[in-house]
Amino acid sequence: MDWQTSTGDFERKMLPHLNAAFTLARWLTGNVPDAQDAVQEAYLRALRFWGDCRASNCRAWLLQIVRNTCYTRMRAKRPQLATTPFEDDIQSEELESQTPEKVAIASADIQLVRRAIQELPLKYREVLILRELEDMSYGEIAKVMCTPLATVGSTLFRARQLLRERLGNLMSPNVVPQSGSPVQDRRGSLFSL
Repeated sequence: MDWQTSTGDFERKMLPHLNAAFTLARWLTGNVPDAQDAVQEAYLRALRFWGDCRASNCRAWLLQIVRNTCYTRMRAKRPQLATTPFEDDIQSEELESQTPEKVAIASADIQLVRRAIQELPLKYREVLILRELEDMSYGEIAKVMCTPLATVGSTLFRARQLLRERLGNLMSPNVVPQSGSPVQDRRGSLFSL
């Protein structure tokens, strides 16, 4: 296979996963510029090893590279990690059609959930993003995280518990998320960020 055919095959199979790669990188790194750099570096690594790729699931293979790239970059800048704020602009067509009061409430809810997720330890934040935002199966998550399938389930369970606790701490003391709250619902409104 020549270089142009290989590159075309790479583009056809890997570019559809660009948004998933960026979403994972943004949540792992905590900001947009670092996420963009990590995704670019991950795609370059993926292209470099494309000829050796034997993965049947290109998405999981790519997200594993993105994950490893993010961890490598975070280790290199570890002293700065604790002070880096999470940057993200809220843009939602749904919010534009509502009243200003509803927009303010929805925006506050979204920011609250984002803040709670960002405060989670990295391994819990990562598994939540892969499952709830990227809608990956437990098997795909296990491949991306290089961990046993059973560990994915228990880590996800603990991540959801911690998220519920964090949301409870961030909200007023009188309001505590309970079982069945929107945070737990698969693809619920609070996770459709």
